[in-house]
This record gives sequence, C-alpha cells and structure tokens, in this order.
Amino acid sequence: MLKSISLLILFLIFCPSMSGQNKRIMESLSFYSKILGQEVKYSVILPEDYYKSNKKYPVVYLLHGLGDDETSWVEYGYISQISDKVAKQCDVLPMIFIMPQGFRNYYVNDFAGTFLYQDMFVKELIPTIDSTFRTISDKSMRATMGYSMGGFGALVIPLKYPDMFAACVPLSVSIRTDEQYIKESSSGWDDQWGRLFGGVGTFGVSRLTDYYKKECPLYMIQNENIEQWKGLKIYIDSGDDEGTLAASNDKLHMVLTEKQIPHEYRVRDGGHEFAYWREAVPNGLRFISDAFQGKSYQGDLGNIEIRPTKLSLKRIQVVNINEQSYPIYLPLEYKNTSRKYPVLYVMGKTTESERELMINIADQQIANASLPPFMMVFVTENEPGFFDDIVPFLENNYRARNGYRFRSLMVVGRAGEVLKQILKTEQFSTCILMDPSQPMESFESVINELPRKAMERTWFFVGTSDKSIHYQTSETIRTLLREKEIYHEYRVMGNRGKDDWKVQFIDEAFSYTLKRMHR
Repeated sequence: MLKSISLLILFLIFCPSMSGQNKRIMESLSFYSKILGQEVKYSVILPEDYYKSNKKYPVVYLLHGLGDDETSWVEYGYISQISDKVAKQCDVLPMIFIMPQGFRNYYVNDFAGTFLYQDMFVKELIPTIDSTFRTISDKSMRATMGYSMGGFGALVIPLKYPDMFAACVPLSVSIRTDEQYIKESSSGWDDQWGRLFGGVGTFGVSRLTDYYKKECPLYMIQNENIEQWKGLKIYIDSGDDEGTLAASNDKLHMVLTEKQIPHEYRVRDGGHEFAYWREAVPNGLRFISDAFQGKSYQGDLGNIEIRPTKLSLKRIQVVNINEQSYPIYLPLEYKNTSRKYPVLYVMGKTTESERELMINIADQQIANASLPPFMMVFVTENEPGFFDDIVPFLENNYRARNGYRFRSLMVVGRAGEVLKQILKTEQFSTCILMDPSQPMESFESVINELPRKAMERTWFFVGTSDKSIHYQTSETIRTLLREKEIYHEYRVMGNRGKDDWKVQFIDEAFSYTLKRMHR
C-alpha cells in the first residue's frame, strides 16, 4: 500500500500535465537586463495548443500604460479570454503574447542615457523571448499593441525599428502636440516628459528639445524617410471621450495621411479606460493576424450587415409643397396606426443609394426593436421654405409629432452652410453631420454667433471615414465643439470601399438621435 502511494506521489511530481509545468498563462517571470542593470518582469500567454505540438508561433508584444505593470493586460484587459475567442471564431491566428514591465519610461531611451529601455527591449527582451519560447523569430511575425503610454511605445518602437515588426496597434496613444507640450503644467511636464526628453524646469518652446523631436512619432513621420515604413501596418484607435489625447491622436492621423502612409484610424464611443481598450482588441488582433498572413485588412469585426431590399425605394412617397417635391419615408406600421412619429430631416444632396441605405437601416433596426418608429424627409441643401412650409405641412398632414424634442436634422456634405439659420431657432434636439465638407468659416460663425442656449439644446453627432478627403473638416468641427463645451459625439469609421463606413455611421447616428428624443 505504501509503495503504491509513493509511486502516485512521484507520478504527480514528475508528470508535467499534473504538476502544472505546462502553464499557458504565466505572470511576472523575469530576466536580468545587463543594459538596465536590473531584473525586468514580463507575463506570457501561450496559445491553447502550444503544448500539443512543436509548432512555432507569431508574437505580439502588449505594452501597458503609465502606472500599470506587466500583469495589467491579463487582469484588466481580459486578453487571454479575448484572444482565445477571436482565434476560435474570427479566423485569427494563434499567437504568443508577451507583456513586459514598462516602468514609467514610455518605452524609449531617456535623453540622459541613464535608463535605456528601448535598447533593452530590442537587444535583450526580444532575443530572450525568442530563445525561451517557440516563436517565429522574423519581423513578418512580430507586432506590438499597447494602450496610453503603451500606445506610444507600440508606435514608436516599430517606427524606430521597422525591420523588426510587421504591424502595430496603438490604442489611445499618449502623445502630445507641440502646443500641448508648451502649455503643460510645470509638474506635469517635469515628471512625465522633461525627465525623458530633456528640458526639466523649462517653459514654452524651450521644451521642444532636439531629443524630443528625435523620439516623437509626429516629428519622425514628418522629417524622416517614409519609405522605411511602407511595409509597416498601422491601426490606431482612440475614444471620442478622450481629453488631451483627442487632438493629438487626430493630429497623428492627419500627419500619416498627409505623408500618404497607409493606416487605419478609428474613433469610437468611449474614453481612456479598459472598457474601451478591451473592445478594440478583437479588431486589433484581426488586423495583426491579416498582416502576419500578408493579407489586406479584412475590415472590422461586428459591423452590421444591411440586407438590401428592392422594395425600399418604392416605399418612399413624394409630397408636393408649394410646387416643390420632397421624398418622405414612413415606417411600415404607419398606415395601420393613428399615432404620431418623430421626424428626421435629411438635408443635402443624397443619392438614391444613400436614401435606400437609410431606409433599409431604419426598417431593420425598427423591426429589431433597436429603434422606435420614425419618419424621414429628404430636403435639398438650401431650402428657403424649410420652417415656413415643410415642417408645418408634415406636422399637419403626416402625423409628425410636434415640438423641437421630436425633430432631428441630418446634414450631408455642404448643407452645413445653412446651419446658422436652422439652429438659431432651437428647432432640433440633435444635429447629425455626415462627412461635412462645407467651408470651415461657415461652421465657425455658427458656433461663435449663435446664442449659447441654442447650442446647448442641440446635441451634435459628427462623423466621417478615415479615408475621407474631408477628414480635417470633421476634426476641426470636433475641436470647436469641444472648446465651446457643446455636447457632441464623434466617430471615425473604417472604409473598405464603396462607402461601407456609412452603414455603421448611419446606424449609430439613428440610435443617437432617438436616444436624445427619448432621454
């Protein structure tokens, strides 16, 4: 009996699967860095089938934010659960995830040369990982992803070493424009930036040191040979509720666009928090997986699909008001009820396909109970009798619900030039601006000249595609609304071709509008 027990104990000790030797998720391992002169911790997540074969895997380095550590992606980022799920369901390659300790160094070498973190990362960490785990030790199978400070690192390291990385996914990149660095408080500057880039105790343009310009992605992209980054895949994602980082991430997108460096850029609903970054991970991993496989990006996961209906345009009625014709959409239930409905006025030059798309989205979302029934009216971009004729006619003849609360305005393209006349009367609860292209001075005059009360009572929803030629107009509108503290939401959608971004934008815009009406 004792002999059997002894044999069982020996089996439990030396059998890897029973003794816990084959662990997939390992926190706070470490190696000694000669460059830093200290131990550097890192956590690891291995693919589910890692111990079932001798196969090698691509590697993603997940970088944490300021104040966090090598365990943060595991604990708060749910990275093991999310990566397992997308590997099974979304045609994403299994990968090894490495989460190194980032300290407070923004993943750069400090200007004084006392803490050469980036040298350690490239010369010691990567070789250590490649020798310890079954990695595919080639640039084509190596990528970075990070949030906040880690977003800075996830971008700057591949930019400095494009021969070592295939892709990067910076989230809510903790970067500043020159203007923001100049205005930073003394304590904020000295503690967070001056100690890294030089200029502790300085003010104004003196903070923009040569070392800062050498290490800042905004300067690197504008001043260095962009050919070195043509093969680097970049996907940036930042929430519309970000504070300082909203302008700097937009600036990053514009600089990349101006330099014609291909990249993806998203602005979704959310702020500087793990709830936002967790939602970004599936698309980030899909983007990285496509890069590893040498494929063009397939597009974001979870995009809604609108089933085309040939009958949709036939459901549009045309009403004549003062010898002018206006298409009007009525919900499917309209003829069977006596109730009244809120109205969305779509102003601008809409194409037949755009109107069909809006109708299909409305029908499907109403049928899914995602939206309450509502009416849509399509009017031209410069409509002289809008308030005198069109609105009263609909409310008297088409059971449109009365009052500003139940009216919303959707402006397409250049129609925004008439906003001053429309909004000053406080006639709409929401104003949607879809890929606005009007001259900026017209919108600035709206913001600056309208009564504060008029702007406060109207919520704005502004959006465009990351490939739009009018992107800068949308970004400037967002900046004006933010500076004036006018409530708004902002979106930048991916576009895989044929304006498919409009599906996502219109769906969210409709939800935003009805949410405001039914607050």
